[in-house]
Amino acid sequence: MSKQVPNASPSKTMTEKMLKRIGPKWAAKKVLRLARENLKNTKRILYHAIAHDIQFYRFSSRLIPLASHPTFEKVDFVKPLVPELKEIGQLVREHNLRVGFHPEHFTVLNSPRPDVRRASVQDLVRHVRILQAMGLGPAYKCNIHVGGVYGDKGSATERFIRTFQELDPQVQAHICLENDDTTFTARETLDIAQTVGVPCVLDLHHHRMNHNGESLDRLWPEIAQTWRGETFPPKIHISSPYSKDKPKHHAEHVRREDYLPFLRMAAIHSDALDVMIEAKGKDTTLLQLMEEIPSEPGIKPLDQASVEVFPKD
Repeated sequence: MSKQVPNASPSKTMTEKMLKRIGPKWAAKKVLRLARENLKNTKRILYHAIAHDIQFYRFSSRLIPLASHPTFEKVDFVKPLVPELKEIGQLVREHNLRVGFHPEHFTVLNSPRPDVRRASVQDLVRHVRILQAMGLGPAYKCNIHVGGVYGDKGSATERFIRTFQELDPQVQAHICLENDDTTFTARETLDIAQTVGVPCVLDLHHHRMNHNGESLDRLWPEIAQTWRGETFPPKIHISSPYSKDKPKHHAEHVRREDYLPFLRMAAIHSDALDVMIEAKGKDTTLLQLMEEIPSEPGIKPLDQASVEVFPKD
C-alpha cells in the first residue's frame, strides 16, 4: 500500500456476499477485472518507488482477489493476466527492484489439518506462478512463517519440514522463513531454515516479543549466512509496538531505538541489508525516517531511501 499515491490500492476485492449474489461465472469475471485494477495500481506504486529510490517492495498477496476461494478452485486466473504481469516484471528488472510476497496468515504448512496444508501449498504455488509469469526467478521470495505449535512444537516442526520437502523444488527455491511474535523464535526459525536450506528473515519486533534470551549479536551472523549465495542481500523487518496495551500491533512510525542499534551491529557482519518497514504510515514512514537519519551519528544518506551505516565501536 502507499499513502503517497492516491486511489492506488493494489488489494481491491469483493465480498463473499457479492460472490454468492452474482454467481461463480460473473464473479470470476469480476475477479479478473479487479485483478487488472490491482496490477495497474501496483505499476503506479512501482513508478512512485522508482521516483523515490525505493528498491525494495512487497507485492500485495491480494493482487488476484479471492483466488484461493473454493469457488475458484479449478479457475486459472494467472494465465489471462500474463500480459499485465509481464509488464510489471519488466519494470522490476529494468530498475533493479527487489520484490516479493508475504502470503497471508492462513498459509500454514505445518497445520495438523491436511485440507489446510493442501490449501497452503496451493496458495504458495499460485504466488510462485505469479512471480514466474512476471519473469522473476528464485531470487524473488515468498516470505512465510513456520506456523502454529498446536500443542506440540516438536511435531509442528517436523510437520513443517515434511510438508516443505514435498513441495515442488521450484516453489521451495522462492521461499524464505521469518520468525514470529508468538510461536517460533528467531533461533527456532533459523534452525528450521538451515534444515530445509532456505534463507531466514529476521523480524526485530517479533524477536523482542518472542525469544528465549538469545542475543542478536550472536544470532545475526548465522542468519546472514543463510543468504550466502542468494542474489539479493539479507532481509529484515523493522517496526515499533502500537502501544503498551497492543504491543504486537504496528505503530504509525518506527522509533529510532527499535532499529538503529541493530543496524550498527549488523554492519559489522553484513555488506548490505534490505529493510522492510512494517508501519501503518507505509511509505510516509520511510520518507520520515529518511528525514531523521542525517541527525544520527555514523549514518549517511545515500539517496532518498538508502543509507550507509558505519559499524558500532
